[in-house]
Amino acid sequence: MIASQIDKANRFRTLHQEPGCFVIGNVWDAGVARILAGLGFVALATSSWACAGVLGRRDGMVTRPEVLDHARAIVEATNLPVSADLEKGFSDAPDGVAETIRLAAATGLVGCTIEDFSGDPQKPLFDFNHAKVRIEAAVGAARRLPFPFTLTARAEGFLRGNPDLDDTIKRLQAFEAAGADVLMAPGLPDLATVRTVCAALSRPFSFMAGIKGRSFSTAELAHAGVKRISLATSLYRAAMSGLVNAARGTGHVWLCRGDDGNPRVRQLHARAVTISRL
Repeated sequence: MIASQIDKANRFRTLHQEPGCFVIGNVWDAGVARILAGLGFVALATSSWACAGVLGRRDGMVTRPEVLDHARAIVEATNLPVSADLEKGFSDAPDGVAETIRLAAATGLVGCTIEDFSGDPQKPLFDFNHAKVRIEAAVGAARRLPFPFTLTARAEGFLRGNPDLDDTIKRLQAFEAAGADVLMAPGLPDLATVRTVCAALSRPFSFMAGIKGRSFSTAELAHAGVKRISLATSLYRAAMSGLVNAARGTGHVWLCRGDDGNPRVRQLHARAVTISRL
């Protein structure tokens, strides 16, 4: 039986209200989504970094239509609720962020994250007031939908050269006051900081795992007050590392063009993989 978007949305909202914490699996295609569903994950999310990698791009270099097409394929692969990493909402302007929320809902998504990273190397974070207005616009668009769309607001300071805990908490509290359902601050350095952030908020906090030296056990994070644990790029990086290691073990591969112009394997030797220019 195919679950409706409303059913998925309600289930996702309930996960944030139940005792304890849960792990959300970040996937990069429909096949991986089905694997995680089969393994018992209760919810899925996209990863902007992994999405970009699948397309051979850098993070932040994928367009809104491409991201939403990618999300739709994942949504349609399973009956699990799916939230998308929508970066800064593909717009600096509040109205543009609101439009992104409406388009995201139309793909079947039941949640998303919106961050305060501007993408400008000279000024990587939006000004406090503008960041809050953008979340207000996103919340307004979400509330006008016919189902409970779960909006996660991200304060990016610890990832973007501004590891100021007071500023991060101030932003998260402002996003909470603006109506965000879940709060997130990637890159927090230790459990004490995670605990401080969670204590400063009244709404669920999502922790991003996978950063070297800044990842902790599920039990530790739950004890600190975390509600949701995002695997972010962890699974994608593990999969790509496995691919590289497996490819290196296949031998020394030379490719050439066949008579029909298509690549052909010419020789196979032991040791490292080397692919010639076609």
